[in-house]
Amino acid sequence: MAATIRSATPADVGAIFSLMLELAEFEKLTHLFVATHEGVHDALFGARPSSEAMVAEGEDGRIVAYALFFHNFSTFLGRRGLYLEDLYVQPSQRGSGLGTRMLRQLAALAVERQCGRFEWTVLDWNQPAIDFYEKMGATVLPDWRVVRMTGDALDALAASGSVQGG
Repeated sequence: MAATIRSATPADVGAIFSLMLELAEFEKLTHLFVATHEGVHDALFGARPSSEAMVAEGEDGRIVAYALFFHNFSTFLGRRGLYLEDLYVQPSQRGSGLGTRMLRQLAALAVERQCGRFEWTVLDWNQPAIDFYEKMGATVLPDWRVVRMTGDALDALAASGSVQGG
């Protein structure tokens, strides 16, 4: 029997957090991983949730994959989009069609919510993922680069500006 895909519940946060750490290890980015269980719980189920998640549960009831996503907005389209922050399938489940099933469910959710786009990023060295996404009909945009500001640079920029009351 195939894994069951469902919306995450607060009881899933521990498993999601563990899979997030596995993803950081896979991407060789554990040095950047500072998330906490409490922060993930708050982002998904706190007073003002900023994200949503779906999980895949194996036959034994264990969570074997997750997708974490949220809405963004396209000024060009004048519509919101669905942004996939993470899609992680444990190695033992890869090749089973689970990733495809999760992407299809997310695409259906985007269409149901009248989103103009469904987007995510992929590391340039992860050719198997790039091939997988392109096979599904996605386009890897060659002219766009992710711009990120964190830590001291973010603090410095924030300190150099002032928020005008309104």
